[in-house]
Amino acid sequence: MPPVHSSPFYHMENPAILSLLRHSTTSGGGSGGGGREKRSKSSSSSTGGLLKMFKLFPMLTSGCKMVALLGRPRKPLLKDSATTGTIFGYRKGRVNLAIQEDPHCMPIFVIELPMHSSAFHKEMQSDIIRIALESETKTHKKKLLEEFVWAVFCNGRKVGYSIRRKQMSDDELHVMQTLRGVSMGAGVLPCLSEKDLATEGELTYIRARFERVVGSKDSEALYMINPDGAAGPELSIFFVRSQ
Repeated sequence: MPPVHSSPFYHMENPAILSLLRHSTTSGGGSGGGGREKRSKSSSSSTGGLLKMFKLFPMLTSGCKMVALLGRPRKPLLKDSATTGTIFGYRKGRVNLAIQEDPHCMPIFVIELPMHSSAFHKEMQSDIIRIALESETKTHKKKLLEEFVWAVFCNGRKVGYSIRRKQMSDDELHVMQTLRGVSMGAGVLPCLSEKDLATEGELTYIRARFERVVGSKDSEALYMINPDGAAGPELSIFFVRSQ
């Protein structure tokens, strides 16, 4: 059983995560107070940011499909080497995370997080969300994202354990196929069946492009690229393997 810590944000003191956090604070532009000031203005801005759009979910209905508004482009909206990350799930279910090197390709990493959608939506009320996944495997024979068992933390609080998917479920395949070619967006997707809609609620999602930073063979981070070009990520995802 892991030790009990007084601070709910103790996990961000992990040296590997701290080194990746330094990247996010220094790459926001400039050095010294200028970069911090720019980052602060970005966090408090009332316009732009997918997370701000995602907070409007209580106002959305199944008839309001962001995918339709985006026109389902056949080509990515951003022509760069950024990684695509999608967080999705039924309102009454758990949150899923899928990572793709290209939105047209199958995900390289899919996992169901041990968090209900309602709990994740509450976390989004803060300006910054940090999700950390830690593998306790010590063999180091696999690439980091090929590990299976992960301890999951959200904003420093441990929320449980998850196992990486070997194969995607029908719902996960449905989301990936529906969003194929969409680079960024947030909203509600059509459910596979009326039964799913009645029992699980609406299928919500947020998709964004991420800057992928490799700290070492045992640590990586994904920093969300804001669509308005503002400095400083609103959503960060960390992968760390125990050494």
